[in-house]
Amino acid sequence: MDLDLPEDVLALRATVREYVRDRLVPLAPVIEEEDDIPPAVLAEMKELGLFSIPFPEEYGGLGAGELGYCVALEELGAANAAISNTIGGHSSLSGAAIMLRGSEDLKQRYLPRMATGEMLGAFALTEPNAGSDAAHIQTMARRKGDEYIITGSKLWVSNGPHADLYTVFAVTDRSRGSHGISAFVVERQMPGVEIGKVDKKMGLRGSKTSEVFFRDVRVPAGNMIGREGEGFGLAMQTLDGGRIALGASAVGQAQAALDRAVEWSRQRVQFGKPIAANQAIQWMLADSEVDVHAGRVMVYHAAAKLDSGRRVSHEAAIVKLYCSEMCNRVVDRALQVHGGMGYMTELDIERMYRDARILRIYEGTSEVQRMIIAADLLKAE
Repeated sequence: MDLDLPEDVLALRATVREYVRDRLVPLAPVIEEEDDIPPAVLAEMKELGLFSIPFPEEYGGLGAGELGYCVALEELGAANAAISNTIGGHSSLSGAAIMLRGSEDLKQRYLPRMATGEMLGAFALTEPNAGSDAAHIQTMARRKGDEYIITGSKLWVSNGPHADLYTVFAVTDRSRGSHGISAFVVERQMPGVEIGKVDKKMGLRGSKTSEVFFRDVRVPAGNMIGREGEGFGLAMQTLDGGRIALGASAVGQAQAALDRAVEWSRQRVQFGKPIAANQAIQWMLADSEVDVHAGRVMVYHAAAKLDSGRRVSHEAAIVKLYCSEMCNRVVDRALQVHGGMGYMTELDIERMYRDARILRIYEGTSEVQRMIIAADLLKAE
């Protein structure tokens, strides 16, 4: 595979990198302190088209594909994981599900408004008793005339409190197991949609997650994404792209931590010399550079393969497993390089350390990714 990025992707990266450096990085302490991304910043991001990157041009998107999107998300992850998480829930998950199997009517109704950021999307799959075991969700959708009536609740919905629409997965035929799950676009304004508890998290401050309740919500049958019974397959296909994009954000977070560790090691003087002169520090930096490079190559390869229209479930699991674990290793080393100051809230490393921990859990735990990879390896030929 040719890993040289196309000119349009390089131009996109340059634009996003400049905005991250000049605008978003200085705002990281504000987002952390207030647990919110300032509305003015979200408006700027919408104006710059950051909510539209992977959406096709015919629906108002930038049409940059998965590779362009991952390159941009890497830069945004370097600024603040809360920002890349907000865009990821909107584009990688909610919007991607509509792009993958939505009818032309659904695409025309929702994607242009999602591309401009007028409508913020959320992906509602996880439930109190269905996390890794997503095939056993309990939310029900029963057909009544030209509508489906959805009843149930979802947990830890990224963008949940602020979303304008939800991609919701519900059981339409309990007797068919995972083949009895269907997907719907549910608008926030539909009667019966209620926001529950907004979560207080260890990290990702500024990225809002919450419970969402669906109390006999009447949804037009035309809001079904794909056909009845295709929901579980759609969820897994959507998560393939989402896991690659999450890997890109993890690479960005790891790169930012490594950059800070390099800078600190040059400045921090102990025993009469910069700590960068110590082999122990050099080896931590070198190992982190190897880790970040490997993760970046994995992400770009998987993203390019997805853009070519090929199946990427295996590669997506590898990316999610490696990059999430890698980011935690790199950030941990960066904190160690900083010593006691790395543990203090004055520096970004402390926040990065907390933000990185969720990477090994959401959108499929590391253990689930190992199960997927092993099942592929052991599949009978």
